[in-house]
Amino acid sequence: MVKTLEMEFRNGTGKTVVLRMLEPKDNITLAEVNVVMQNIITKNIFSTTSGDLVQAVEARIISNDALVLA
Repeated sequence: MVKTLEMEFRNGTGKTVVLRMLEPKDNITLAEVNVVMQNIITKNIFSTTSGDLVQAVEARIISNDALVLA
């Protein structure tokens, strides 16, 4: 099973930006993710062509069963 942490933000023009991280640690908490999202905004770590990230919207973990063909 492949897990992906998706962190959704709004940028300065109101567009949605989703940052994805593969295989987050199993016991990650919402509080930990919220701290990371706020740090991304406060420290202006990422910029988009439509402006800086200004608001944390939501976070979710997606689990997918991957089929690997060799």
